[in-house]
Amino acid sequence: MTQVSFVQDIQPLSAFRSNVTGFIKQVQMTQRPLVITNHGRSAAVLLDVAKYDELLEQLELLQDVQTAERQIAAGKGIAHDDALKQVLAGIAL
Repeated sequence: MTQVSFVQDIQPLSAFRSNVTGFIKQVQMTQRPLVITNHGRSAAVLLDVAKYDELLEQLELLQDVQTAERQIAAGKGIAHDDALKQVLAGIAL
């Protein structure tokens, strides 16, 4: 994800309310998230839909890797050669 610009990408809720369309266009154009603050504290983040989908895909992949690591640590993994033999046996059906 593109780095947040502290000057452009952090806006108070009042500014966001008065220029919603402009901020949505900014997020779409820059591909950077917009941090919305309320009373000086971060309150929400506005993301481009494609960037959001990308983040979800990355998260899912990382969760799959963690699951695989736990399975290997628990002795549930199989050697590459054995996996290859099983795959090739399935193709030969």
